[in-house]
Amino acid sequence: MADEAPKTAYEIAMQRFRRKDEEGGESRPLTDEQKAAIAEARQVHQARVAEREILHQTALRKAASREEIDQLNEALRRDMERLASDRDSKIAQIRGEKPSRDE
Repeated sequence: MADEAPKTAYEIAMQRFRRKDEEGGESRPLTDEQKAAIAEARQVHQARVAEREILHQTALRKAASREEIDQLNEALRRDMERLASDRDSKIAQIRGEKPSRDE
């Protein structure tokens, strides 16, 4: 152990995923319906992200001050995080990993 090199964040994350897989036991393969639903959830996410980025660019062109630009950028960041979280929740629901919190 003393001669091990420090691990990167990526290596640590991969170790955690392996450990989680081992503890989780047997995982079920996805059905074709689940795969299609996941692909649709990802496409919807990409469309929403593209829409939000277009709206953001339009708002940036109209911004009058640096503070306004910073506020717009912060709002975009929050929206992107929310959209990613929504996508991940939907995919987890499809996979049956956790119950839906939206319905």
